[in-house]
Amino acid sequence: MKKQIKKIKTKSLDGFHLFIEKMKYICRVIILFFKEKGKWKKIKKLFSNIHKFMKRKHIYSMLLFIIIYLTMDLSTRLLSKDIEFYGIWEIVPRFFSLGYIILFLGITYSLKRKYAVIANFVIFIPFLILFLVNNVYFDATKNFFSFSMLELAGEGSSYMLDVIKNCNILVYVVFLILIILFVILVKHFPNNKKTNKKFLVISILLFLLCHAYAYKKLGKGNVELTWDSWNKPKNVYNNFNDSNKCMALTGFFEYSIRDFYIVYLKAEASRTETENNFLSDAFSDTYDDYSKNKYTGRFKGKNVIFLQLEGIDDWLLTKELMPNAYSLLDHSINFTNHYSFYNGGGSTFNSEFAVNVGYMTPFTYPVNAYTLNKNDFPYSMANLLKQDDYSIKAFHMNSGEYYSRSINYQNFGYDQYFGLKDLGGYTDELYQLDRELILNETFYNEMFKGSGKFVNYIITYSNHLPFTTDKAVCRKLVKKDYEDKLSKMSSSEQNEFIKNLSMTEIDCIKRQARETDYMVGLLMQALKDNGLYDDTIIVAFTDHYLYTISDEKLLEPYKDITSNLINHTPFFIWSSKSKREDIKIVTSQLNILPTVLNLLGVEYNKKWYIEKDALDKSYQPMTIFSDLSWYNGNVYVEDGIVKNNKKIKKEDLETLNNYVEFLIKKNDLVLKYNYFKELK
Repeated sequence: MKKQIKKIKTKSLDGFHLFIEKMKYICRVIILFFKEKGKWKKIKKLFSNIHKFMKRKHIYSMLLFIIIYLTMDLSTRLLSKDIEFYGIWEIVPRFFSLGYIILFLGITYSLKRKYAVIANFVIFIPFLILFLVNNVYFDATKNFFSFSMLELAGEGSSYMLDVIKNCNILVYVVFLILIILFVILVKHFPNNKKTNKKFLVISILLFLLCHAYAYKKLGKGNVELTWDSWNKPKNVYNNFNDSNKCMALTGFFEYSIRDFYIVYLKAEASRTETENNFLSDAFSDTYDDYSKNKYTGRFKGKNVIFLQLEGIDDWLLTKELMPNAYSLLDHSINFTNHYSFYNGGGSTFNSEFAVNVGYMTPFTYPVNAYTLNKNDFPYSMANLLKQDDYSIKAFHMNSGEYYSRSINYQNFGYDQYFGLKDLGGYTDELYQLDRELILNETFYNEMFKGSGKFVNYIITYSNHLPFTTDKAVCRKLVKKDYEDKLSKMSSSEQNEFIKNLSMTEIDCIKRQARETDYMVGLLMQALKDNGLYDDTIIVAFTDHYLYTISDEKLLEPYKDITSNLINHTPFFIWSSKSKREDIKIVTSQLNILPTVLNLLGVEYNKKWYIEKDALDKSYQPMTIFSDLSWYNGNVYVEDGIVKNNKKIKKEDLETLNNYVEFLIKKNDLVLKYNYFKELK
């Protein structure tokens, strides 16, 4: 055997060719070894028998079939790998997809050839189209396609050609490969003479097992609403309203089929006759209900910045602590009796939802506001102002998938949602500092360098928990405050120095609020630098009081903590040429949208929203809290009983209790039955 093995000539061979020669050498050694032992014929016969078996049982064909559908699924998830929800190699989507591939295999390979080929086309063509549509749409919008979007197809027809031209070339490469593989598959498809019922039954059973296992691995959701419901796989699957999360969670085939089922086949909840009558009465004379007041059109044609202030409680907005924000009050309509209430989970997004569409998270059934992005909101702030040629954009530090914001803001009618986190390039999570909302070059250009009228919806973050120097925003700010001193210390010395500062939770809250105020200063300077100062109004409000503090008793020196009136927060509308007006009537987030629309001179119907323009004389002051208690500026009422020792006539109390019941019922029924789809 030694004589038969040629030596490798290593001279004049580069590394790659030497590696190839070594592989050839090893193969020759193995072949000669088996020949010498008399086993080579047996091995060849074994491989020949395996080949014949696989050919006879159509295993090669089946492998090609599996490769085609695996390619559809895996390439779709790989092309959308930036979705930060569920990893592409997680077990749940793999089992969902495996189940469907087994089912498709069972259907096609159990039939006679004539019917099998038809079944192949019936399965392959729709999924091939969906593969192309989903990936082209995702490349353009960073959101996957849903069948519910077909109603809006006409709106995108004007720019569809550009979308197709600019799509990632890899989408078309995979698309072409799939077609080629399918043609080969059909050409070499087995010529079955009869139906194999046993194979079909086994395939269906395996599909059901895979599907059941994947569903079980989703874990448990929650019945009670919590702020992080959006991030629990079972909740995402059950609600199935965030296309990106659902695709990442379930894979291409389950996503497509379940989305089709929900849009076209799932029975919608039907309204009772009583509910029908209620909604008809609530929205009667829908197009005859616009009236003007002395504030109508005061800011017509102005640019608008909605400034949603994370955790800026009323006691923080002082001249000493937040001088930039406080200085705006001298040129503001200042609503001094404002309450940022919340119900359900996700209090920050609750405020975003209320300000954008004029409705609140349902009071009487457990659905989060951020799961309502399949509802129609034709009278949202963005949809109305876009009719007046405004560009509408939202800005925040967090990614578009958090609270499904990219999808929700698209549904509200925004041109685009921007998240600092999505831009990348930040180290040590410095995007958590509110200053970056203005200092970031991309954000700055998008906010201030466009042409025409604009609405910028800015959501701050820095006054967010945890309020400690151990981590997060407070620690980052302390390190910036003492940057020079800390730069000369070791890591352990830095930790000791920060620890010795002995900052309390309240100290951190105040420091973090100053960061938000610093951003306000940068914002005002940017308006001046870009010639926008006199042509812009700022609608500033807080998303919620500081309920995120570890112990509410720490707030006792600053505000009333004995009832829901603890929800008292700032709300003001600034304009450079305005004089301060203190409006003392009770307001909530539900008043912001109709109030701003009237100030801009936008005609709307009062019945479109839950609450009214707070500056209108017909407005009945009211704020309703999550436990259905309410306050109208005079009486605070729980369970129909006055709790703050104020006087009110019995019949007036009954009237107001009925009015609160009406508002809650209107809010919940409109959202539950997507009533605006009918009104639209």
